[in-house]
Amino acid sequence: MQHPERRLLISVDMERYSRRSNLQQYEAQRYFRELLHEAADTVGLDRVAWTTQQAGDGELAIVPREVSESRVIGKFVPELNRRLRSHNSSRLPVARIRLRVAVHQGLVHLDGANGFPGNAVVFVCRLCEADPVKKALAAFPEAGVALVVSTEIFRDVVSEYPEEMRPERFLRIEVAHPDKEFREHAWLCVVDEDLSGVSVPGVVPPDGEGSAQAVEESADNGEAEAANRAADHGGIRTGDIRVKGQNAIGHGATAIGSLGRDTNFGTGRGNPR
Repeated sequence: MQHPERRLLISVDMERYSRRSNLQQYEAQRYFRELLHEAADTVGLDRVAWTTQQAGDGELAIVPREVSESRVIGKFVPELNRRLRSHNSSRLPVARIRLRVAVHQGLVHLDGANGFPGNAVVFVCRLCEADPVKKALAAFPEAGVALVVSTEIFRDVVSEYPEEMRPERFLRIEVAHPDKEFREHAWLCVVDEDLSGVSVPGVVPPDGEGSAQAVEESADNGEAEAANRAADHGGIRTGDIRVKGQNAIGHGATAIGSLGRDTNFGTGRGNPR
């Protein structure tokens, strides 16, 4: 086993590939490869030197060490989007090629027996399969590429070159695959489109209020406020109850509730603390 290498990883997946007929899949694969090669050649990238793992509806690409991340994200992806839009403009929707592109970097073994072992490979593929990325691309029928990048790529590349990358067009999202125990943040954009007015699942606002934890805390706070209102109007206010003594609450047991009192169950008396 050779030592792993730190590389830039690109996962590309074609939208609605499985819904095509055999002939349509055949044609889509051909145009997919042609468009990728043409876009790379236009911006000075040699795709022949890329290490790739092919799938019918996409590919995983491991980029040579000497290739600049900013060239891939700031030049190659926009050129690919431009060519896809041009290609699709004269075709029926069923024949159009639209891509989800994910970019990440990390350690990868290039000598795997049946692929490229490495958590970074798994990570970039999870990003490409994410539901928010699919929904964002679907929201713009004329778009060519939905791009999702890892937090590291956004921080080190996208945000450092704002004139090329336009970081203000990216939304922070939560990528979740519960069945695969995967939950991570990433950054999403649809190239040359404005996502600000589109409802995309999993969006995390800058203050973090959209995260799963914040949503759960908000629900807890809402329950507490409802309890407070009930108490203010003569109702019963409940809160966290800590039981003193017996495990079961029965006659003579004491519980401390959010009212700040000790209540003796079965006696009808509440003792101020």
